[in-house]
Amino acid sequence: MSGTGVPSSWQSVLPYLSESLPSDRSPENPGSSGVQLNLPLELVRQSVQEREHWPIPEEVAQAYGRYRPTPLWRARNFEDAIGSRVPVYVKYEGGNISGSHKLNTALAQAYYYKKAGVRELVTGTGAGQWGTALAAACALFGLGCRVFMVESSLRRKPYRGVLMRMLGAEVLSSPSGLTRVSADHDSGRGNSLSLAIGEAVEYANTHEGTAFCIGSGETYSILHQSIIGIEAREQLAGLDGHVDAVVGAVGAGSNFGGIALPFHCSAASANTRPPMLVGAESTTAPKLTRGVFAYDKTDATGTGPLEAMYTIGSDYPIPDAHSAGLRFHGAAKVISAMRHRGDIEAMAVSQTEALEAGRQLTVSETVLAAPESGHALAAAAKLATRGSDGLRAERGVLVCVSGHGYLDLAAYEQFLNGELEDEAPAEHALMAAVSGLTPAGAPTLLPPRQTVGGPA
Repeated sequence: MSGTGVPSSWQSVLPYLSESLPSDRSPENPGSSGVQLNLPLELVRQSVQEREHWPIPEEVAQAYGRYRPTPLWRARNFEDAIGSRVPVYVKYEGGNISGSHKLNTALAQAYYYKKAGVRELVTGTGAGQWGTALAAACALFGLGCRVFMVESSLRRKPYRGVLMRMLGAEVLSSPSGLTRVSADHDSGRGNSLSLAIGEAVEYANTHEGTAFCIGSGETYSILHQSIIGIEAREQLAGLDGHVDAVVGAVGAGSNFGGIALPFHCSAASANTRPPMLVGAESTTAPKLTRGVFAYDKTDATGTGPLEAMYTIGSDYPIPDAHSAGLRFHGAAKVISAMRHRGDIEAMAVSQTEALEAGRQLTVSETVLAAPESGHALAAAAKLATRGSDGLRAERGVLVCVSGHGYLDLAAYEQFLNGELEDEAPAEHALMAAVSGLTPAGAPTLLPPRQTVGGPA
């Protein structure tokens, strides 16, 4: 820890994996592959080197010091509200300009891209938290910023767009009609984060001095998020708190990886049993609970390398829902590899169950959680009470509330009015979406288990 209480280094899980990550495969469109060309060398190193500790640059540490360390407390009133058998600890990441954990990697990436000579960063965003975080980081480090935001999310949360514009970013609704990939898109994929990312990739590949930047699935972004779990370990020790389950929401994996993987590292280094690491995902995009471990695209253009991931298929038309940033087709390759080897558990949570858990936290702890975080809270509540499919905490639960829900009140309004219905993918649709993918390991198609509040 530094003198400000902020960790002085990030912690990588790579040295503690039982096997090396599967190698990436050539992209579908190799002639236009430019996703990795502008990647700063330090981010490449952070993705591949089996080095445990990576010093946080001074400029990034100073920026962290404005809002870190973030609070962690025992949520006793929430425990009472859900009838918990064990202590529940909340780690809250919503107290910065982006309203979420996304700023942790946005600041680091903007710093490294600026040093590499990039003038503008472009990205895709679902709920808008990542877009806001990147806009803030670019403003701080003097970079231009362009954000393609999923149309349904921007329509529901227009003030996310306003905030990004206040920070100097150009915001475009995706599909924008301004890129080839959006012009060619299937109308059923208009709510796809994969498409928004694809538009950002195409834009970056065709504009000099511009680089594509992503906030969740890459190994280096998960490394930057390790600051969450590192702080949480220290804070729990200070409270004499003990947990045997750590829970985070999974879109691609940065929030979950950030809170959970440092606990895997410390247990592995001490040769002790780690707590259950439980990823809470949306029933609308159940890659960890119902997907396959296969090589798939990370975006709709197919210009990037194919990565080994748990996926429901990059072309699958994900149903519209208030799961926002969780509505991504695949999980990060680090998260996927650990899931495949049995180091990670998963639960799928419906939007109504997630929003109910968010409501309970609001009433009991006076903290308004984003819908994504509601998924983690619902899973944590399940673990702390009656359990689910053999997963049950016996000592305590740590859950990451990855962001605030002040720009998601329309979702809560629909929930309170009883206007929401849950839609999970049909089995035949999932099978069709992944049928052409190359398996990354032993063939797996997980049954629709470990579902909290979702359709049978």
